[in-house]
Amino acid sequence: MAEIIQKDGTWVFDGDTLRLTPGRDKSVGLLRRTLGELTVPLKALAGVSFEQGRKTGRLRLRLREGADPLLQAAGGRLTEPHDPYQLIVESDRYGVAEYFTDEVRNALLLDRIPSDPVSAYLLPGPSVPLSVAAGDGSASFDGEQIRLEWNWKTEDSKSAAGTRVLALAEITAVEWQPSAGLENGHLRFVVRHAPAKTPAKYDPNAVELWGFKKDPLMALVAAAVQARLPHPAASALAGSEPPALPGAPGAGAASAREDDHDALLRRLRELGELHRAGILTDEEFTQAKQAVLKRM
Repeated sequence: MAEIIQKDGTWVFDGDTLRLTPGRDKSVGLLRRTLGELTVPLKALAGVSFEQGRKTGRLRLRLREGADPLLQAAGGRLTEPHDPYQLIVESDRYGVAEYFTDEVRNALLLDRIPSDPVSAYLLPGPSVPLSVAAGDGSASFDGEQIRLEWNWKTEDSKSAAGTRVLALAEITAVEWQPSAGLENGHLRFVVRHAPAKTPAKYDPNAVELWGFKKDPLMALVAAAVQARLPHPAASALAGSEPPALPGAPGAGAASAREDDHDALLRRLRELGELHRAGILTDEEFTQAKQAVLKRM
């Protein structure tokens, strides 16, 4: 098992899954704190990296495209305080971060996890029911219906129609766009057979966002709905051949096992070097060595 504990959060890897728990430091974004602990299966990962800085570094997970409905809904627009797949690392724990990175990379290699896109979500998305108030209204989702209610800041032409209730079956897509500069953001539900899009300020199927504290939470509503819509890549990948299963019969199976064994031996040597250099404590070295030996 590999574990790193920081003010920004705690990441634990047991060889099959990663548990990402946000910290209680004031720098942790509201979205991360509201989302809570995430359990990420190894097969959802495309890679991991660690970037050192003068005072702090960053551990970053890269998920396979289409694995997480939150990332699908956010479209790469989650900023650092709200991104659950980044962890700020203090300089005195750089050695642990490097070890953590190596453990995840080795597991990806040994389990031969591909980095290509997936055609089904591997994470469940935020739990429901869920309700968020931000911008010119509030959005609630119970797993079957979206309810949009307006406040005193809503444009009259939009609020005049009253509360909007949308069945999940009516929704073809969901969009979350944070505000940027002078441009307002929005949470928009694309409804089947609806007229052409209008600005969120006037769209009865959208909440306009102005860049305030709770705006990022609307991404959780978007993700909860996204998780229950047909996967966007399913049709595109329907005609492709399924990937070969690890250990499938064939001439390459024996050589693959030999490569895995060699990688484990190299990892044992690396652990010994880290231990001798004082980067790993006796307890950390013992736990890491046992995890490697179990795979041999």
